[in-house]
Amino acid sequence: MAAMSTRATPRSEGFRQPAEWLPHRATWLAWPSHADLWKDALEPARASFVELCRALSDEALEVLVPDEPAERLAAEALRGLTVRFSRIPFGDIWLRDTAPIFVTGGNGAAAVVFAFNGWGGKYVLPHDDRVASRIAERTELPAFRFDRVLEGGSVEPDGEGTLLTTRQCLLNPNRNPGAGERELEDLLACSLGAEKVLWLDQGLLHDHTDGHIDTLARFVAPGVVVAMRPSAGDPNREVLEDIVRDLSAMRDAAGRRLEVLVVPSPGLVEGDDARPMPASYVNFYIGNRAVVVPTYGSPYDDEAVERIGAVFPGRRTVGVPAKAILTGGGAFHCITQQEPRTEGAS
Repeated sequence: MAAMSTRATPRSEGFRQPAEWLPHRATWLAWPSHADLWKDALEPARASFVELCRALSDEALEVLVPDEPAERLAAEALRGLTVRFSRIPFGDIWLRDTAPIFVTGGNGAAAVVFAFNGWGGKYVLPHDDRVASRIAERTELPAFRFDRVLEGGSVEPDGEGTLLTTRQCLLNPNRNPGAGERELEDLLACSLGAEKVLWLDQGLLHDHTDGHIDTLARFVAPGVVVAMRPSAGDPNREVLEDIVRDLSAMRDAAGRRLEVLVVPSPGLVEGDDARPMPASYVNFYIGNRAVVVPTYGSPYDDEAVERIGAVFPGRRTVGVPAKAILTGGGAFHCITQQEPRTEGAS
């Protein structure tokens, strides 16, 4: 892995976080492996993981496995797909947050490695704080390192200098105590190339991540975002209504007023304990030729998949059951991290 000068930053070297809909070299994932964490949901979670991977069958998959037995299981389940396995230890599968964030520029791609503290100390698992560095080493890309805490699911780029985020997460004292909006905007500027940061307030009820943006609103084109309108019985009605209202009043780094496209929310999705789960259709993953939308057995699943599919006419849109994955705290965007393709890359 190429070392960067301690004075260099992604911004100073001409890098920026690209939009997810731009071409990927590969998608990084981790095979669900820890029975002590997943318990009865392990096999259903693996089944959803395999469906996700098969929906992404026309791109390279980089899959972490903890050991040889796990690699054998994963290789059998993913037979026929283009997969490279890496025996990199990990606490759990949430690579959106534990993997590096990849940036691109005139010199190709690079990996940005932030500190990770288990989502504010709530879920501290062995090895998760080293996953980003180990993946960066595996890619052999130049790496930039920051000692501030930042999770990939907490920022949403348009690829042209605008980032969406939430105050509930980034300003939470369990991440970077004492840091204010201006300081964190400076961090996002020098690390990810943000020219303008757009702040929403609160996230979903019972969200383990303290309001990650990737369950609330997603860019689907420069100046265009997808958010959810509350469906019947939704415990997040006020939050979702506030998000659509706030986004509609925002302008991006280019001065465009945001166009807000709305899809239904899943409504009330309950866990085995009868508590509302932080289910979200906008936690979709944009692959090179497919968009994978999480579904929850909700009456609104089909409408959400159809509406999201209409936003991506050049890609297949696939609804894949995600409730088993959600028992761990997230859905498909949360367990993926794209490595962008750059000009001249194979």
